[in-house]
Amino acid sequence: MKVNLNPKTMMFPAPAVVVSAYDENGNADCCTLAFAAMCSHHPPAVMIAINTTLKRKTLKSILYSNEFCLAFPSVEHGAETDYIGIASGYDTNKLEDVGFTFKDAEKVNAPIINEFKISLECRVMHTAEVGSHTQITGEIVNVQAEEDVLNEKGKISYEKLNPLCYDDVSHSYFEIGDFIDKAFKIGLKYRK
Repeated sequence: MKVNLNPKTMMFPAPAVVVSAYDENGNADCCTLAFAAMCSHHPPAVMIAINTTLKRKTLKSILYSNEFCLAFPSVEHGAETDYIGIASGYDTNKLEDVGFTFKDAEKVNAPIINEFKISLECRVMHTAEVGSHTQITGEIVNVQAEEDVLNEKGKISYEKLNPLCYDDVSHSYFEIGDFIDKAFKIGLKYRK
């Protein structure tokens, strides 16, 4: 039997991602987000949402530059990812605090955090105010990945990345479990 619960944000699993941008003075800024999703194949695009009700320096930086990078932290960087989400860029240099370094992205004017193994370089396509958040759609113009997360075909391996996942219901971090089966194949037995 199903029961009705109070409406709450939830997505299972939800990525814990780190978005980065340069502010108006050229300083690198970043924050951790749980609100991120793919939203288009052509052009390739992602959607992020940043809380507008709180003072978010990274949101201001993205809206100023109209470009950003989106990184996918591995489980090994759980503590750093959490700190980047709870500290304010108005009060401290979060990257220095956790000992992370960055470099310029290749196709956009935004910082790529070197310690994260995969980063998407994005240009803002669209913004919208959605309740408590500013939703930003970014066109992916370049993907940078460390070689050690690529499989033998040169594609990103989920298992090798071991991405950090976030549960907004319990406010907890998790890692993904075992491979089950191939998408677009397992359900073919129901095709008539």
